Amino acid sequence: MSQHILDAAALNQDEALIPKSGWFEQSETLQKLRKNKKFPTIWCPGCGIGVVMGALIRAIDHLGLKNDDVALVAGIGCTARMPVYMDFNTLHTTHGRALAFATGLKIARPDMKVIAIMGDGDALAIGGNHFIHAARRNLGITALVVNNSIYGMTGGQYSPTTPLGKRATTAPYGNVEPPFPVCDLAIAAGATYVARSTVYHALELDKFLAEAIAKDGFSLVEAVSYCHTTYGRLNKLGTAADMMRALKDNSISRTAFDAMSPEQKADNTKIVRGKFVDIDRPQYTAIYANLITRVQGGEK
Repeated sequence: MSQHILDAAALNQDEALIPKSGWFEQSETLQKLRKNKKFPTIWCPGCGIGVVMGALIRAIDHLGLKNDDVALVAGIGCTARMPVYMDFNTLHTTHGRALAFATGLKIARPDMKVIAIMGDGDALAIGGNHFIHAARRNLGITALVVNNSIYGMTGGQYSPTTPLGKRATTAPYGNVEPPFPVCDLAIAAGATYVARSTVYHALELDKFLAEAIAKDGFSLVEAVSYCHTTYGRLNKLGTAADMMRALKDNSISRTAFDAMSPEQKADNTKIVRGKFVDIDRPQYTAIYANLITRVQGGEK
């Protein structure tokens, strides 16, 4: 792993996150990894998913991973189109089943870095059970969940992360169901690395993704994004630029949140960005391989 990935002084999530010299050779990186014949993307102009894709490319590149050593697994939805534009091993699977396919791949090829790319609906609605159990087993998979609070591709239906009171095509008078706290769910289920950032804080997102991919266990990065085409329009939140600016104004670092009084924390309505868990425990594929070795050796 490149030393500058681990340089806490340069990458502290609560600092300006100004990269050191040599941190990015962005044009070369993107030209090396993207499939130019697939461009332009299907995403609406101004969509935050492209920012997440750039962060993922940079994180993989600066971990020094070869393209053939990485597998991207996606389901269905706007976010799930991301692997189409990157030159890695890819699986485009069924809705909500990215983690199920990723599980099989990781067991068959434990040497590979397997990254499941999902939207909030894909990961937490039809895929919710897979999400919980992948974290519980501590599979060596990185779950990248782009949370834009709605089903974007299929028509603007409310999702498991749509905030209370916000409108969707299936909630024209406002959503009445409380949203899933994505990071809290992953922590409770047993994930060994959990972090959250936003598409405004792109360099912070780079750092968290690099750490998550390097982790030997189930890791989650929640990338808070926006959908200005459906969610923003239905809720009168303005343009893509307006929604990007709102992510800046309505988020705080975990350090700032931790410094709040209990009363302030209870009243906090801002997105808390930061790393919430980074622990070690036995990784599933290593346990599985050990079990196979024992069985083949005749042990009981």
